[in-house]
Amino acid sequence: MRRRPDEETLQSLVEMAVAVRKRAHAPYSNYLVGAALLTTKGSVHVGCNVENASYGATICAERAAVTAMVASGERHPIVCALVTGGAEPVAPCGICRQVLVEFAPDLLLVLVAVRGKQRVRRETTLGALLPEAFRLL
Repeated sequence: MRRRPDEETLQSLVEMAVAVRKRAHAPYSNYLVGAALLTTKGSVHVGCNVENASYGATICAERAAVTAMVASGERHPIVCALVTGGAEPVAPCGICRQVLVEFAPDLLLVLVAVRGKQRVRRETTLGALLPEAFRLL
């Protein structure tokens, strides 16, 4: 993995994920999620979950951020801040883990749970969550 970003950068990513989380479309679960991806070029790409009555059409915040990153022409994320509600931080779902591993097998994950004014944060890596990822190449 590349050099770890400084704490100010990580906190800025968390704040961007907090902000985009407020824009999530979650009328069925009311579970709002925001993600912010930092790339090797220093760009940040955000995404929020967008639910659909046909649940298979729902997109997670992490995949929305990856889509924005790819659409901008980038392919190399180094950190993903993921913000959810609740008492404890939540890791990406299985589909999001697989999508993220396509771009950064050892991606740093900054997971934050927001409950009112309280925040709980923990860090892990994608490699720790998906140690034997499926790969075609």
